Amino acid sequence: MPATRAPRLMQTVLFGAGLLCIGMFGAPAFAQAQRPGVDSRGNVSVPAFVVPYSAYASPQAQRQFQRMLEQSRHAPGIGSIAASRAYYDRINTDRADRMKKLYPVKIHTETIGGVPTDVVLPAQGIAAGQRHRVLINLHGGAFLWGAHSGGLVEAIPLASLGRIKVVSVDYRQGPEHVFPAASEDVEAVYRALLKQYPARNIGIYGCSAGGVLTGEAVARIITKKLPVPGAIGTFCGSISDLGGDSAYVAPVLSGDPPPAGPLKLADLPYFKGASASDPLVFPANSPVLLAKFPPTLLITGSRDFTLSSVLHSQALLTAAGVDTELHVWDGMWHSFFSDPDMPESREAYAVMVRFFDRRLGH
Repeated sequence: MPATRAPRLMQTVLFGAGLLCIGMFGAPAFAQAQRPGVDSRGNVSVPAFVVPYSAYASPQAQRQFQRMLEQSRHAPGIGSIAASRAYYDRINTDRADRMKKLYPVKIHTETIGGVPTDVVLPAQGIAAGQRHRVLINLHGGAFLWGAHSGGLVEAIPLASLGRIKVVSVDYRQGPEHVFPAASEDVEAVYRALLKQYPARNIGIYGCSAGGVLTGEAVARIITKKLPVPGAIGTFCGSISDLGGDSAYVAPVLSGDPPPAGPLKLADLPYFKGASASDPLVFPANSPVLLAKFPPTLLITGSRDFTLSSVLHSQALLTAAGVDTELHVWDGMWHSFFSDPDMPESREAYAVMVRFFDRRLGH
């Protein structure tokens, strides 16, 4: 449909929806509410109103949402690096300890390709069908924190449920290091694992900064003319910079004041001196690179500030011919599956395990 016809179609849809609501609930509900203001550029000024927590989310998620809001009130600012690392390490260590009880694993440290890693193995042993497969985990944490404990939070459920070896990479972060240090570390680990596993049997995944790094690492692997991994997962962060509706709406739905604008990943200390137009920073900049990406799983939530960028990433990958799979949980926030006690988290782990089991080689 031509773009010039879209506004009229949107008006028709909204008008039709309004008639439906009036028919169901009566006109007074609309008469009492103040309409949002919309300017010529589509900017919307929204009057104050109450947004109930999602009726589709579990009771456990609703309780965890309240705990998450309370935690966020005590979080250090992003400029307090040492305090932030200690704060998130305490949270992630508690999560990892709870996960170990639910998902038994064996953990040891190992230097792979000259890079420190945490290797997570299922306590019941690697399944016969997984002996020639491996997953690489890239932890989240704004490229500032999350080493070890944050990686274990992301690695433990998949290692145990998937009966597969997971290597969580302690990649270099800012502000001590800058781009492309983390990508170099992932490449080094990947090259070392290629000596033990076929590329088609290696999966790479990460959440938040780790999801972004997964895309960056694959772009680097392609430019270095290495064989691409069999499948990847970009969760709560992907191949595109932050923006879109969720960058404005999601923070408010998570109890924060309306932002002046979206957080730009390139503003983080790790990306000092890097260009947001560089396809090795954001592969979304290069359709040619994207066309060489492996099957990709994308996961996010409706209250995740990265939702729009993840949706945009999925659209770009699909347009480039990449086999993608997208899952969005209503009412869920950024990195929601880091908490192991919610049904939504268990659903997400199952999706991840099934995806890699289907997509990796044998």
